[in-house]
Amino acid sequence: MSEERKKYYPLYDSPLLKAQARLVEGQAQGTKVLVDAHGPLAHLPLIQSALQMFDGQIAACADREKLCLSTWIPPIPCRAFSRLADSRLRALLGRRTPDQVTISITEECPNRCAHCALPNSGNKLCLSPQTVKDIISQILDMGTTLVIFDGGEPALYRELPELVASVDDRAISTLFTSGAGFTAPLAHKLKEAGLYAVNVSLDSPIEAEHDGMRGRLGVFSEAMQAIENALAAGLLVDLYVVLRRENMPHLQRFHDLARRVGAHELTFFEVVSTGRWLERQNIALLPGDHALLDDFVERAGDTGAPRIFSVPEAYRRFGCFAASSWMHITPAGEVYPCSCYPQSWGSIFDEPIKKIWQRMSAFPYKKSKVCPMRK
Repeated sequence: MSEERKKYYPLYDSPLLKAQARLVEGQAQGTKVLVDAHGPLAHLPLIQSALQMFDGQIAACADREKLCLSTWIPPIPCRAFSRLADSRLRALLGRRTPDQVTISITEECPNRCAHCALPNSGNKLCLSPQTVKDIISQILDMGTTLVIFDGGEPALYRELPELVASVDDRAISTLFTSGAGFTAPLAHKLKEAGLYAVNVSLDSPIEAEHDGMRGRLGVFSEAMQAIENALAAGLLVDLYVVLRRENMPHLQRFHDLARRVGAHELTFFEVVSTGRWLERQNIALLPGDHALLDDFVERAGDTGAPRIFSVPEAYRRFGCFAASSWMHITPAGEVYPCSCYPQSWGSIFDEPIKKIWQRMSAFPYKKSKVCPMRK
């Protein structure tokens, strides 16, 4: 590797833990992150594991002012990242914080995805703009640092820029989209409103396969156009892939596509038996698939951008995030431990979200190494 940059980015600064990140320029590998930490807490296994998630890895993007480790994490330095760092340290003391909250603002969607976790009920369910703003106000007060707008297809929600603008500097906001309705004008409005990143869902790097999984012709083209629109507006882009046994052979093609279109990150998530696939058996990745994924992520990380985020690896490191640091709110106002576990712990229309979150401490699978929805 060539000479190191002189810029340091503060991760945490206290008498118990001082951590900072710096960037190193490689040849084929591109810019990588090196993490330095010291202090009494630096030797704790959970702290070390969290820092190792980024040490030696490719950054989503960086400049002289800010470092974006991932599209899933606030940039450094900023108020939202400081809140997240404090939250992770509080977690060592057993204090839970809903760091990441997904709000399904509408179930409206032109697609019919085979594996949809929130299939359209036909009741045209959606949360009103004022209701969503109230949700955002409550969860920000609870410590949330990542607000994810989801659906259905949230790009079809008319007041979406208004909702994004209601997320203040205590958190970042991101958006899941299939690409449908994610036009260039909308991308610019969302950027102006403060949107941080866009997660564009992809089931296959092959157009016909992707459209087949999504139940509609043209969805692949819409996804590619959404990426172009997001990048042109100055948004970070994550290519979000739900891995199934059938698309495991495409790992390299997914990475090549993400690099070719200029995505900042490629996220791999493992398929879950939920939604339309609630009754499906034997769909979880096999041990051999996990070994193949781990090997690919390690090798691809040495070939340069984009950054790869393997959710299965994070799951093994930290256990299930549901009701531990994740929470999901449906278009009907029901509160789930996560979007994949369809069990309501209360309604936002009946009681404060904080009360529901406190009751959710009884969720039995928090930090479990085995997801109860994977079959």
